[in-house]
Amino acid sequence: SRPGAAMAASPGALRRAGNEEFRRGQYGPAAALYTRALALLEASGEAAAEERSVLLANRAACHLKDGACRLCVADCSGALELVPFGIKPLLRRAAAYEALESYRLAYVDYKTVLQVDCTVQAAHDGVNRMTKALLEKDGVNWRQKLPPIPTVPVSAQTRWSVPSAAAPGANTPPATAPRGEPGENVPWGPAWSPVAQTNQTAAGTERARTLKEEGNELVKKGNHKKAVEKYSQSLQLSQECATYTNRALCYLTLKQYKEAAQDCTEALRLDPKNVKALYRRAQALKELKDYKSSIADIKSLLKTEPKNTAALRLLQELNRA
Repeated sequence: SRPGAAMAASPGALRRAGNEEFRRGQYGPAAALYTRALALLEASGEAAAEERSVLLANRAACHLKDGACRLCVADCSGALELVPFGIKPLLRRAAAYEALESYRLAYVDYKTVLQVDCTVQAAHDGVNRMTKALLEKDGVNWRQKLPPIPTVPVSAQTRWSVPSAAAPGANTPPATAPRGEPGENVPWGPAWSPVAQTNQTAAGTERARTLKEEGNELVKKGNHKKAVEKYSQSLQLSQECATYTNRALCYLTLKQYKEAAQDCTEALRLDPKNVKALYRRAQALKELKDYKSSIADIKSLLKTEPKNTAALRLLQELNRA
């Protein structure tokens, strides 16, 4: 490309390039492109609140994937200041709070999403997980310790339910991201009826299970590369903890340690005490020479299973490393 072409790129072009990087799993480069797009918008003094909100929410998705949860929270909060009650930034911030074990704040965000659109399965699941975690942490009176849950105005509720076949070129709300934008796997669609969604979800879950089983068969045959493809297809339909830990095992075998660690992080977001995810992430982090984090994972695992021999053996190796 001609010199300076990248410098002269428009915010829209930079955002699309960022989406492309995100799709390929290049979260750092994607975040950098979104940052440049934001800088351009701010420099030109454009008050494009909606576009800036989308860019912040997209960059937040990159931070979430990379485990930079505090940065994710900051970007989501910025996006929500620009366009209040956006589903994507609320869901991402909730996930980041959950990873940071700020369960009360996560609960509030998940509940807020359900006020905007009560069919968002990810928010229902989040509320269930947070309720369980808060019961354990704060006992039966856990609700009394919650921060206030904002009331979503009716205008915000209807804004998201406008059928997507609006006038061409109409400003699509940030929640209805075009394909390939971060978070397209959030199970939410603008003009779905709950019934249609239930049918679609049931069919998707069934297909996801079949793909996962095909992946398991390929692992037994030692074909880890092909198994990764099956697990990836399965995860696009249904995000299951076991599918992430299975794919992580394949990545470990293929010496793709960074990907293995990322998959385990995703699994732990769904099930914070998952023994397989903790063990496999510890293995990956050991190979990445992040011994401190690896030891922390093994210690978390041993709280759940103090007699886990594989984990005790790995801890011995790590203490020698």
